[in-house]
Amino acid sequence: MVNAVWSKPESERAGTPLLVMLHGYGADEQTMVRHFGAMPSGFTCVALRGGFEMDESYGWFLLDYFLNNDFAQVIAAANQVYAWLDTEAAKYGFSSVSLLGHSQGMAMASTLLRLRQEAFTAVVGLSGFVLNSELLTVLEPLGTKVPFFWGRDVDDLVINPDAVDYTEEWLQENTVLSKAQYSGMGHGIGAAELVDASSFLTVQVPGSFKPS
Repeated sequence: MVNAVWSKPESERAGTPLLVMLHGYGADEQTMVRHFGAMPSGFTCVALRGGFEMDESYGWFLLDYFLNNDFAQVIAAANQVYAWLDTEAAKYGFSSVSLLGHSQGMAMASTLLRLRQEAFTAVVGLSGFVLNSELLTVLEPLGTKVPFFWGRDVDDLVINPDAVDYTEEWLQENTVLSKAQYSGMGHGIGAAELVDASSFLTVQVPGSFKPS
């Protein structure tokens, strides 16, 4: 079972654009819930909890210091999200589905995109990376280039330079990339970054802007 926190009550979700928000390694869904208010108000936002249990937190799959991973865990995590998403989409008939991920959540969001790019309208990646996987590259370059916003701090010490280089190369080749760099936020999520991500989603996702 996937733990999920929604921004809207069940009665208000049908037919809206959905924004699935994915937390980073060693965090939980509440770290994304706090950013619901920064997203365009037309969205139904949902923050999911990763299924990889840590001491008192969660991830999506095991990572080491160099961001290496177990591919079987990656695919299992992706399939869990797909199964949850398919069920909820059938229930509510969302007008579209977009993704937002922070840190490992960006790796998860981009993996979901790689495996099912036709399912997503737009993707936002914050202070994260794209998995360097030979098995995933068999499916690439992607046939559909989805709009992708990538924001990061140039002084982020968590994502190593090789991962940054691969991420930029992959995004340039496989998405319609909007790239933004910030200072002073490290590996976190900055206020200016959220404003830019919200503006990006407003432009890319029909129905995401709802006049107050």
